[in-house]
Amino acid sequence: MEFDKAVQALAGASVEFVIIGGLSASFHGSARITFDLDVCYSRSAANLRRLAAALAPFHPRPRDFPPGLPFVWDERTLSHGNIFTLDTDVGQIDLLAEVTGLGSYDDAMRHSIEVEAYGCHVRTLDLPSLIQAKRATGRVKDQLVIPELESLLDAGEP
Repeated sequence: MEFDKAVQALAGASVEFVIIGGLSASFHGSARITFDLDVCYSRSAANLRRLAAALAPFHPRPRDFPPGLPFVWDERTLSHGNIFTLDTDVGQIDLLAEVTGLGSYDDAMRHSIEVEAYGCHVRTLDLPSLIQAKRATGRVKDQLVIPELESLLDAGEP
């Protein structure tokens, strides 16, 4: 995953988003490696337009979508869904309108902090909210990272 290119494209296009998931965990000091970019995004019409334009150069397609099946990537497509799991030229990107255990983009924003990443200032979930979201998913891979995240929280995170 080319996190730098994806994050720079989103930030450079003024997309309203919060980084969640594994990359957020790494911002807080997690040693686990992640292979995709997970973001929670605003569903405002203007933001959907910016989001579609920012990712278009990377040729997004739904993950595991049959190659010959037509797919149009634009703000209209984004307006008809809440979760998009995409394969792109820069790697896998998951777009979520809501964060499990937290709520909508506005909720994610309220529970986020600003970090500098890849030469950009971006928002990511604060550590307690990331733990809450990981716990709420119920997925084994998320449950496995919770002890490490809790130890980072106890240590005052870097």
